[in-house]
Amino acid sequence: MQPFILSREQLLTDLYMAYYDARRHKRNKPYQLKFEEHLEENLESLCDELYCRTYKPLPSTCFLISDPKKREVFAADFRDRIVHHLYYNYTHELFERTFIPDSYSCIKGRGTHFGIDRLEQHIRQESHSWQEPCWVLKMDIRGYFMHINRQRLLSITLSLLDRMESHSIGSMAWGECLDMDFLRYLTHEIVLLDPIADCRIKGSPADWHSLPRDKSLFFSPKGCGLPIGNLTSQLFSNVYLGRLDEFMKRTLRCRHYGRYVDDFYVVSASREWLHTLIPQVRKFLKEELDLTLHEGKVRICSVNQGVEFLGAYLKPHRRYVSNTTLRRMQRKLPSLEQETDAERLRSRIASFRGVLSHYSTGWLFLKPAFRLLRRKASTSSV
Repeated sequence: MQPFILSREQLLTDLYMAYYDARRHKRNKPYQLKFEEHLEENLESLCDELYCRTYKPLPSTCFLISDPKKREVFAADFRDRIVHHLYYNYTHELFERTFIPDSYSCIKGRGTHFGIDRLEQHIRQESHSWQEPCWVLKMDIRGYFMHINRQRLLSITLSLLDRMESHSIGSMAWGECLDMDFLRYLTHEIVLLDPIADCRIKGSPADWHSLPRDKSLFFSPKGCGLPIGNLTSQLFSNVYLGRLDEFMKRTLRCRHYGRYVDDFYVVSASREWLHTLIPQVRKFLKEELDLTLHEGKVRICSVNQGVEFLGAYLKPHRRYVSNTTLRRMQRKLPSLEQETDAERLRSRIASFRGVLSHYSTGWLFLKPAFRLLRRKASTSSV
């Protein structure tokens, strides 16, 4: 079977598709409008760079966000976001075939609510519907995105692409074959990019003083770190920890295991067995992935006392919204009271209620405020 070679015409067509994906929810952003002013010329130029293998990413913009918690974000230039969507469209279905069913993050149909449902299913199975004692071992990785070894990630990703090619798993969602040599080239350019090189910083350097060093790429070990904010970083984060998933499932034989990004758990009726897993996981992460467990977040919880995961607090036969999520909503209530657009106010209230509808009685804490805001929305629309 002859390898498929991507034509320039097909690449340009795929770039247009990636452009429309990249501009979703960014329709009126200045950088998007500026790119769209000369859309055909810009995409033709980008297509030539990619086709001739001369493409190089532009410097990113770095800034901090504080909701839901303080994080450092590197925003790629809009043309590079188009390339990220192009790479994602080509590869995500292929990579997702290699992920375990209990990998939840950044996969269609496997978001936070799916992850919460799966943890509850694992607990029910292991505890025989809450009838027997059961424990959950929760673990986290310290500064995960900031400590991903890019060279090691490249090796893992290329080995997956080689495996896909050797098994002829090379079809796109719309039925075309993939140019594996082109994907290898693009993988090199995206993975090995140093995010802090020539980056533009928005804000004062003093803003970074309260950010822990293991949460900043500026303090990452040399050759380590993926920028939070890039679509490809979310994809690669699952590829990198796919090795951990295989270790947990195949080597340690953890039947009731699940992971959301770097937050993972094991459910078992044996608390002693869970204790034996911790040093083995610690050793594997250090030796195989150059990562470190967040020792302050390693804990074994009794399911009868409740388990917090992805904004939910699970207890026998019921689930509550976590105090952290509830407090975050309460902090946003004053901004809702200042909202003057009735339609936007109703939309935000519906969003809050949609989140709380998944939990037992969580909405009662905010019910008085919602009643007041709905009255305001009704009055404003008259």
